[in-house]
Amino acid sequence: MTVRTLLRAGHVISMDPDIGDLPRGDVLIEDGKIAAVRPEISADAEVLDMTGRIVIPGFVDTHRHTWEASIRGVAPDATLDDYFVDILDTFAPLYTPEDVYAANLAGALECLNAGITTLVDWSHINNTPEHPDAAIRALAETGIRAQYAYGSANTSLADYWFESKIAIPGDDVRRIRARYFASDDSLLTMGLATRGPGFCVNDVVIAEWGLARELDIPLTVHVGMGRLAGRFGMVKQLHDLGLLGPDTTYIHCCYFSEEEWRMVADSGGTVSVAPQVETQMGHGWPPVMKAIEHGLRPSLSIDVVTTVPGDMFTQIRAAFGAERARVNAECWQADVPVPETMLTARRMLEIATLNGAHVAGLEDRTGSLTPGKRADVVAIDATALNVAPVHDAAAAVALSADVSNVDTVLVDGVIRKRDGKLTADVARARRLVEESRDRLLAAKAAR
Repeated sequence: MTVRTLLRAGHVISMDPDIGDLPRGDVLIEDGKIAAVRPEISADAEVLDMTGRIVIPGFVDTHRHTWEASIRGVAPDATLDDYFVDILDTFAPLYTPEDVYAANLAGALECLNAGITTLVDWSHINNTPEHPDAAIRALAETGIRAQYAYGSANTSLADYWFESKIAIPGDDVRRIRARYFASDDSLLTMGLATRGPGFCVNDVVIAEWGLARELDIPLTVHVGMGRLAGRFGMVKQLHDLGLLGPDTTYIHCCYFSEEEWRMVADSGGTVSVAPQVETQMGHGWPPVMKAIEHGLRPSLSIDVVTTVPGDMFTQIRAAFGAERARVNAECWQADVPVPETMLTARRMLEIATLNGAHVAGLEDRTGSLTPGKRADVVAIDATALNVAPVHDAAAAVALSADVSNVDTVLVDGVIRKRDGKLTADVARARRLVEESRDRLLAAKAAR
């Protein structure tokens, strides 16, 4: 029996150039798939009244260490150097599988609550084989669309981040691939979260890239950030090792040479920018415009809730403000007009949705309200005082709305938030993540 849901009479921002914006439009969903987007649709379906709502594709977060939800806000003033010590060398070794489960459950629900329907979970907390099982189980329970990126253990900063000789365990990665990700068409897919050159010796780098390609899963790696990794020339090293390819996402990219930008673009690689973290923690200027100028389609990500908020509205505004400030200052100093690549509010919304799907390797199924794609849809309450009155719907979402305005969220056609409230057991998730916090703080105090 076909299950139909009709989103009626919303202001639709489809992010599909063939459909465009519909100031009053309907979205028909059949069996989890977008069936039609038109000014008016008649269908035998459950009707969700979208009057006063702005209907958009779900946001895509292309890089988040979801396991850190249990230690939210513990490093508000941290630099990147501080983060390695305060988080990866202090809290990470203490994490049990139960902590990972609790954090991933709460963290993924946090995403859904904020209108993030797709998540790349950069899970470098696999201290035992039970840790990835716990992370994946939590993601699956929430119903979010996610790429689970299997990362290294973090039981010692010295062992895993300073010319590490320890490769991600291939046998366990193969086990996870076979057990949970035999199909690449499911709501959850798999990637490999690798540390890369500078952090690892070349033999480890080659082994991890080879493992990902053996299993036909994408790679995701931090590059070109901060005082340390900004000096590694990691993309150049990967190029010299013959490892660059279209299956790799490069995170941060704040300190790329022009040669490295060309290498990423020429290889078909993708870029994830975490602007609030990058400006706040000292990674460098968020290179959103730099990526665009090299023909790339950058995406946005949250990175760490130990230090920044976990919503996409923050990232949109951080990138928009930082990049425009940088370019305006440079153009004023040079006494030249701002370039045509200057970011706009609509461009930021595209980056947070369609570009995100592209970077996550999921553009064929999400990122725009296109018939045939899966129904990952978010409705923003445009009647709220911080949004109304609406003159420009894209600008209203990008620059005025916040998490409190996320009224409705569907993932794969399933309603995950209705009338401003998650359909999940939020009280249980909060209890588990608070218990995890308490365990971790007790374990830290006992060291």
